[in-house]
Amino acid sequence: MKIKPGAIARVVVSLLFAVSITSSDMAHSQSQKNFAQARREFKTFYEQSMRKHGIVGSGFMFIQDREVIAQEFFGLADIKKQEPVDEDTIFHWASITKTFTGVAIMQLRDRGLLKLDDPIVKYLPELSVVHNPFGDMNQITIRHLMTHTAGFRAATWPWGGDKDWHPHEPQYWSQLVAMMPYTEILFKPGSKFSYSNPGIIFLGRVIELLAKEDYEVYIDKNILKPLKMYKSYFDATPPHLLKYRSNSYYLKEGALTPARFDVDTGVTVSNGGLNSSLEDMVRYIGFLMGDDKKQEDYDLVLKRSSLEEMFQPQIAIDPGALQESEGKNRKDSMGLTFFIEDNFDQRFIGHSGSQNGFISHFYIRPDTRTAYIIAFNTHAMPTEKDSSRDTRRLDREIKDHLFQIIFPLFVPRQGT
Repeated sequence: MKIKPGAIARVVVSLLFAVSITSSDMAHSQSQKNFAQARREFKTFYEQSMRKHGIVGSGFMFIQDREVIAQEFFGLADIKKQEPVDEDTIFHWASITKTFTGVAIMQLRDRGLLKLDDPIVKYLPELSVVHNPFGDMNQITIRHLMTHTAGFRAATWPWGGDKDWHPHEPQYWSQLVAMMPYTEILFKPGSKFSYSNPGIIFLGRVIELLAKEDYEVYIDKNILKPLKMYKSYFDATPPHLLKYRSNSYYLKEGALTPARFDVDTGVTVSNGGLNSSLEDMVRYIGFLMGDDKKQEDYDLVLKRSSLEEMFQPQIAIDPGALQESEGKNRKDSMGLTFFIEDNFDQRFIGHSGSQNGFISHFYIRPDTRTAYIIAFNTHAMPTEKDSSRDTRRLDREIKDHLFQIIFPLFVPRQGT
């Protein structure tokens, strides 16, 4: 995405108005200087970190008020083709797809087709045969699934998957149904957070049944197209977008291995099937942020009050349930498919994704209308023999840098 002229200068719009024009001008000038310096330092940090961790390609965008005010691209989208990463590069966003599924559920709720506290078996009676030692399956609701509190296991398909000829994910709903009598609820529904892929897949199935069309078609018609996300799609890349598609890689103990190209997420598409360009994902972030000037258009996708409802904490997350819990005075909670993180005295809304060599993340700070999005096409995996390269650690290091140095440059807006 090309940074519009003057966009960087507008990063100081979020500063509190000074008591006089002179002091306001001084604050404006100082904030520009601070951000420009912080941006230069981040560029150096970003590029050095990519090389240190062996990343093939990555893209980063920092957003304020729907405009990209800083962007960095590193390396290659495809080694064989020597294609560089840019704003048009299409990455796989994996579990960030879950937030689109959540938006779709809220759309159906607002249209009167479901209620969040409806039992999931009302729509998916097949789940009635799941073993629930804590009570009846009627107790598990759509809200439980959206907040990862239903008690289902974490893995989508914990059987097989370790052979080259195995499908990347189960392809048919019937496969999941066949295993439901062998599935159990692991804790009392609603009692705690525990990340669950199957729960989101069940929501995808609900969307298909109520909308009477495939999940991919529904999301394209009701979210992607209205937001003008024209380089976004699920699973196999259409021919006209192949030139933008990034490949992905695994890096382990110095050995770089290409991952499968265009994996088929099958019946788990609602859990992690989205492919999208960086430019398109900025449009999605803009929708999540909201904008008075575009709100009428955004409300056609989902009204603002419903989106804000998704950002409200539903249950606290125990630090032990997180892969990492670094920060300052950090507290985490789960909204309706969005994570809420209070860290370094700031509140963020976000989600991450990791699948088939791709790792990604976005965070929004609502009170300053700022956000960032980042994607890597290389999963560097640490081992006991070589722990120096680790994409997940890199992702955390970048996040901490931004949380501590960049985001605090922006002052909360009045009324947020």
